[in-house]
Amino acid sequence: MAKKKEVSVEEKLRALYDLQLIDSRIDEIRNVRGELPLEVEDLEDEVAGLNTRISNLNEDATNLETDINNKKLAIDESKGLMKKYDEQQQKVRNNREFDSLSKEIEFQDLEIQLAEKRIIEFKAKIAQKNEVISGTKEKLDRQEQHLGHKKSELDAILKETEKEEELLIKKSAEYAESIDAHLFTAYNRIRTKVKNGLAVVAIERGASGGSYFTIPPQVQLEIANRKKITIDEHSGRILVDAALAAEEKEKIDKLFS
Repeated sequence: MAKKKEVSVEEKLRALYDLQLIDSRIDEIRNVRGELPLEVEDLEDEVAGLNTRISNLNEDATNLETDINNKKLAIDESKGLMKKYDEQQQKVRNNREFDSLSKEIEFQDLEIQLAEKRIIEFKAKIAQKNEVISGTKEKLDRQEQHLGHKKSELDAILKETEKEEELLIKKSAEYAESIDAHLFTAYNRIRTKVKNGLAVVAIERGASGGSYFTIPPQVQLEIANRKKITIDEHSGRILVDAALAAEEKEKIDKLFS
């Protein structure tokens, strides 16, 4: 069985910095997209909600129209009964029968009045719902236009960056495989904790990249020797020397140019 090749600290540092450069570029692409995917999603939900609201309001209006038709049928029925009772009154033999039929006619007249009152109420509700439907449709039109613009914007960005992002994600996975599991876990843990996702940074003007805390000369010398992995005590990031960073940046830039 072939002995696994021993990886030097310098090689580990180079691999880590390469991975950081690739992941930072992925972050940049996603930052360009920014909140757009979420905005599109929110607008899609809002448009769907407005469509559902219009549908429900239309259904309510249709149900009210049915109620109006039912009341009109009830009025016709009451009018038919009134006519029938009126005809029966002409043939009664005593006052008791006449009064009984009068009460029936009076009751049907009240039913008609009540039905007509309900019809007026239903028509007012329909008018109110139609007004809300009209306002909701106007809002829906505006939001659909807004959604269209946002989708176009997002599609343009995706079209422009999709291939590059796919390639970068693939390369990120390849470079991650070349780093031992323990170190890769540490890298990811630091990346999630620090600002801008920078887990590996170069020393710039005697301080770690993105930090104002000066690194003692002795520590700077140790980092430049590339014999051990050094963590910045202030930011918690992995440190590399400026020369190594410049070399790896040039290499990665060439790879993706």
